[in-house]
Amino acid sequence: MNMQRGSLISLSNAIAAAGALSSRLDAGVEGNASWGELAAGSALDLRTDELRGSSVLLAVIDQFSAAAAMIQLDGVARRMALYPPGLSREHLAYVAETAGAGVIVTDQPLSEPGNSRDVSIAREVPITRGRAESNAETLAENSPVETEWILLTSGTTGRPKLVQHTLASLTAAIEPGHRPGRAWSTFYDIRRYGGLQIFLRSVLTGTPLVLKSAQQSVAEFLTRAGELGVTHILGTPSHWRRALMSPAANSIAPQYVRLSGEIADQAILNNLRRQYPRATIAHAFASTEAGVAFVVEDGLMGLPADSLMHTPGVEMKVEAGTLRVRSNRTATRYLGDDGPPLKDAEGFVDTGDAIELRDGRYYFAGRRDGIINVGGLKVHPEEVEAVINRHPQVSMSLVRSRKSPITGAIVVADVVLKAPPSTDNGSTPALQRDILQFCRAELALHKVPAAINFVPILAVSDSGKMVRSHA
Repeated sequence: MNMQRGSLISLSNAIAAAGALSSRLDAGVEGNASWGELAAGSALDLRTDELRGSSVLLAVIDQFSAAAAMIQLDGVARRMALYPPGLSREHLAYVAETAGAGVIVTDQPLSEPGNSRDVSIAREVPITRGRAESNAETLAENSPVETEWILLTSGTTGRPKLVQHTLASLTAAIEPGHRPGRAWSTFYDIRRYGGLQIFLRSVLTGTPLVLKSAQQSVAEFLTRAGELGVTHILGTPSHWRRALMSPAANSIAPQYVRLSGEIADQAILNNLRRQYPRATIAHAFASTEAGVAFVVEDGLMGLPADSLMHTPGVEMKVEAGTLRVRSNRTATRYLGDDGPPLKDAEGFVDTGDAIELRDGRYYFAGRRDGIINVGGLKVHPEEVEAVINRHPQVSMSLVRSRKSPITGAIVVADVVLKAPPSTDNGSTPALQRDILQFCRAELALHKVPAAINFVPILAVSDSGKMVRSHA
């Protein structure tokens, strides 16, 4: 079996081929089952015989049900669209219509009184937890169809874009085969690209997977991950900054920690190295459209310049200041009549991520659409955050713009400290001045924040990224 070459195979067959049917998916209170039980369909009552060839929108509450349904529907449904948690219900009709979904698989009533559009968009198929014993014979599909996987982009405002993948493109970065001794986990939800990668990796390699239930706090999740022996764990830098603020960060002893979804600055890489000195600390670039482009494991932010030319299976280039990616891991297209082209004429995906070459290494500056214009001068918020986050008393920061009658906009920073400052002796203003001086030593004057605000917490979206006004 080699899914990297695009062979037609279902997830149920992949589980059988991995040869580790007893390894388990553990989603806490949401559910717990072996991969064999999930592949055999005994964990979820879903009548797949009635859904063969259908276009399905999967809209369930918890990750366990989502995992069981994805395994059962892949190779059966013609198309499967994943509706992620946290996405407003107002987009449900649009997503169903754009995906051409004739069926909505759900574990909750989707129709609301007075909302006739919800009622009419598609036929609802309810699912319940199954109780049957695992039947290994159902692992072998006689004639699986090649299911189209539809993922939604993770922006926090406006309508999401619907991105079409195949199982081959989603798994092209994964080497199949059992990996004994490993146990994966992730802060991501598996219905978004980052979490789906870890879910598929666990399926193809027959390794245990531990997921965070929606009801769990970060501390509870870390404690459970430690108890279940998680060895490999992934999240965004924002996920990890919050995790390191918790005393439960000591509950896990991972062999491998990976960051993706946001720029991994040197501060978070160093902090993770101090917390988990025996672990490989890696950061990856991946997006729903471009797929997994590269992984960096040298402990430094950015990536060596030759990585753009020597990453197996991936072609990368910098054009007009942003990273472009071409590989068999990229998505096929955006769905919808008004969707923009996903690739250029040569098949490259423009990631929209600004990247700069300095001293033989490429560094990510930020999103092209997130620039703050200060009197005609450009500021990438992430560049300023990377400096602020290196201050020894700072846990995390968010840089944003504020209107100015003189320059149009100024830079301000909201900062979460590792320990609250004392207000008794004027230490708050002193610490603000110290952080500003820290910035002045490394940043051009127009990039230095005009104000530092200490806040108890920063908002993080359901995709694990800090909520920014341009997202």
